[in-house]
Amino acid sequence: METLGDLVADARDGDGSLFASSERTAPYSYADFAINVWKTGNLLRHYGVREGARVAVVVGPKAPTADDEPGWLGGTPDPVLAVLAAAVDGAVVDLAPPTSVDAKAMIAPDDWVARYELAPGTKALAYGGPPEDPTVAHLEREAWSENPLAPPAELDPDDPVLAADRTYTHGELLAGADRVVDEYDLTAADEVTIAAPLTEPGTLVAGVLAPMRAGATILLGADQSGTVAVGDGAATGARVIDPESVFDGSH
Repeated sequence: METLGDLVADARDGDGSLFASSERTAPYSYADFAINVWKTGNLLRHYGVREGARVAVVVGPKAPTADDEPGWLGGTPDPVLAVLAAAVDGAVVDLAPPTSVDAKAMIAPDDWVARYELAPGTKALAYGGPPEDPTVAHLEREAWSENPLAPPAELDPDDPVLAADRTYTHGELLAGADRVVDEYDLTAADEVTIAAPLTEPGTLVAGVLAPMRAGATILLGADQSGTVAVGDGAATGARVIDPESVFDGSH
């Protein structure tokens, strides 16, 4: 396994539930998630997303409240799906975009799209909603009818995929995920909660990519408790992973 495209392809053949959410009546299987990543990747290609393009993803719930802040996952995996869809297209993802966005596409909760000033040529796609602005694409609706096969991008382990405190490659993110799996003994029996912002690269790696490598289940939504917690979670008795330790070498 060399790229995030390989990780998604592996999930397509995986068993079990990748996500369990307090906002869904049924779990979200590995296979269904992989197919939806591919569909969304093919949708993004219609809007010009290709290898090396920049895609801004604003992480949040489908229907944010006044208390919600960008960067924190709610009860929906839509932002994670968007990240991996951009990745399988070969794009570079920015999870903490400024209010002025210059990218090929920006994906955000519908209620937050208007917060951002988009450069000419930046396409806005919203999850949640549906959007009232006709210039904003509705992510779920448009992706539904897309091709359920992997986009035709050519990916390399050294390709950049995440822009954060520095630029991370596909290979670096996967290597980080493998370290987390090994050092915290992650298995398919684990249930992982995310109590840290996804804008931290270590949260994406430990909270999403490592569980996918192990075949574990990610718990979304409020009042969830699992066997592993990324961020805060010591009070639950879970094994706690500090996101900042994923790339700084301290554990």
